[in-house]
Amino acid sequence: MVGLAQPRWRVILGTVLFSLIAFLAFTLPDHPDAFSISTFARLPLEWPLIALLLLLSQGHLRRLFALMVAVTVFVILFLKIADIGTQAAFQRPFNPYLDVKMIGDGWNLVSGTFGPPLAVLTASVAVAALILLMLLFLRSMRWMTLARASSRFLLIATFVALSTLGSLLYLLGLPGIELDMARYLSARLSLVVRSIDDMRHFETDLANGPGPRSGRGLFEAITDKDVVLIFVESYGRSAIEDARYAPVTRPRLQSVDETLKAAGLQSASAWVTSPTVGGLSWLAHGTLLSGLWVDSQARYDRLMRSTQPSLNRLFAEAGWQTAAVMPAITMDWPDADYYGYSQILPAAGLGYRGKPFNWITMPDQYTLSAFERLVRGPKREGAQPVMAEIALISSHAPWTPVAHLIDWDDVGDGSVFNEQAVAGDSPSVVWSDPERVRHQYIATINYSLETLGSYMGRFGKNTVFIILGDHQPATIVTGPNASRAVPVHIVSGDGDLIAGFKAEGFSPGMLPSATAREWGMDDMRQVLIDRFSHR
Repeated sequence: MVGLAQPRWRVILGTVLFSLIAFLAFTLPDHPDAFSISTFARLPLEWPLIALLLLLSQGHLRRLFALMVAVTVFVILFLKIADIGTQAAFQRPFNPYLDVKMIGDGWNLVSGTFGPPLAVLTASVAVAALILLMLLFLRSMRWMTLARASSRFLLIATFVALSTLGSLLYLLGLPGIELDMARYLSARLSLVVRSIDDMRHFETDLANGPGPRSGRGLFEAITDKDVVLIFVESYGRSAIEDARYAPVTRPRLQSVDETLKAAGLQSASAWVTSPTVGGLSWLAHGTLLSGLWVDSQARYDRLMRSTQPSLNRLFAEAGWQTAAVMPAITMDWPDADYYGYSQILPAAGLGYRGKPFNWITMPDQYTLSAFERLVRGPKREGAQPVMAEIALISSHAPWTPVAHLIDWDDVGDGSVFNEQAVAGDSPSVVWSDPERVRHQYIATINYSLETLGSYMGRFGKNTVFIILGDHQPATIVTGPNASRAVPVHIVSGDGDLIAGFKAEGFSPGMLPSATAREWGMDDMRQVLIDRFSHR
C-alpha cells in the first residue's frame, strides 16, 4: 500500500467504510432467529485491533496484512450468510466439507421455481455485490492507512483507546464486548475435522453393513403381494401435531382411514426419525433403503459406491420386479445403479403432457396413475409381483399452486391439470408472507394425503403400502427446535400382517399416537424385513 497521502475526506470515508464492513462481518448473527437490535449493539474487539495493526504496519507487510484481513473478513461473511441459509433450511450450520454440492442443488430448486432468467439475475447480482464489497473494503483500507501524519496520529490514538478500553471491559466480563471470531473460525475448522472423522466411522459401518446381504428366502409373509413404498415430500410430525396444522391433517387421516376400511384395508402407524430436515430428500431415501444413517452428502455419495444391498435389491433377489417412479428426476440419475431397480421412470418417462406446477413437474395423482398404467397395468397372470419406490412431490416447496383431486378416469396424459397448474399466486407472492407459506404448505399435504387415500382405496387390492414422510419442512413452517420425526403408515388387506406391526409398537389406523414408538429411519429397514419375512 505504497502511495501518496490521501485527502482527509478520503481518509474519513475509508475509515467509515472499513469500520462498517468489518463491524458487519463480526456482529452478523449466524442464525436467522438471532436477528435483533441487541445483536448489533456490541463491540467486536477484532475491529479496533485490526485497524490499529493496519495503521502501524508499513510497506509490503501492510499490503500482505490488508489482503489477509480482507480474505478473513469475507470468509467470515460467507460462512455466516451460508449458516443463515442452512439453519433456515436444514436447522444446522453450514459445513464446507459436506455442503458444496448443495450450491448446485439450490440452483436447481431456485431456477425451477422462479425461472432461469430471474435465478441468473439474482445470482449475478449477489456475486457482483460480494465482489464489489470486497474491492471497496480493500480500497477503504488503502485510504485509511494513507492518511497524513496528523490524521494518522489521530486514528491511531482513537483505535488505541478503543482497543484498550474494550479489552479492559472484556476482561471485567462486561456484556456486549466480544472477541470471538477466532473461536468462530476454530469451531468451523473443528466441524470439518469431525466430518472427516465421521466418514472414517461410516467406512466401518459400510464394512459391517446391517441386515441380510441377500434377499433369497426373505419376505415369505407377503408372497405374491405388490409392495409400494411411497415417500411423501415434507410430510413431518408437525403436520399432524402442530396446532396450526392438526385441524387439517388429523381429520384428513381419519377420512383416509374410513376410505381404507371401506375397501377392506387396514393400517398401522408410527414415527421414524429422518436424517435430514427441510430438504435433501435423497438422504432419507438412502437411509431407509440401506439401513445406514445417511445424514450428509458425503455419506450418501460413499453409500452409492458401496456394496451394502438396498431394500429394493433384496426384493429383486427374492423375486419381485423392482421399479422407481421419480417425478422429480429431470437429469441423469447415476444413483439408480446402487439401488438396483429393474425399471426406472423419471419425469420424462412418466408421459406427463400437462403444465408443471412451478418446480413440481406433475401432481401426485398423475404420478400414481402413471405408475398403475406403466408398471402395474402390464402385469400378466403369473408375472412377478412389483416392489416400487415412489416419490410424491406435490408437497414440495414452493407449495403453489395447490393441486386438487379429480376422477381417476379423467387423468389421461395429464393435460387435464393445465388449469390447476396456472391457478393461484406465484411463489414470489406466496413467500412474501410467512403465514401464507404455512397455509399453502398444509394445503399441499392435505392434497397428497387425500390423493393417497383415494388411490389406495381404488388400487390397493393385494398390495402392501409403506407410506412415510422424507423429512420435516423448513423452520418457516415448523418453527424452531421442531422434532425430526416423520409419520410412517403400513396399509394392507392382510390383517395378520398389520397385527404384526401393531405388536412392534405401531398405533392402529392412520393416525399415530403421540406416544407411539419412534424408530430411527435406518432401523425401520430391519423392522420391514422382519415383519415381511415372518408371520
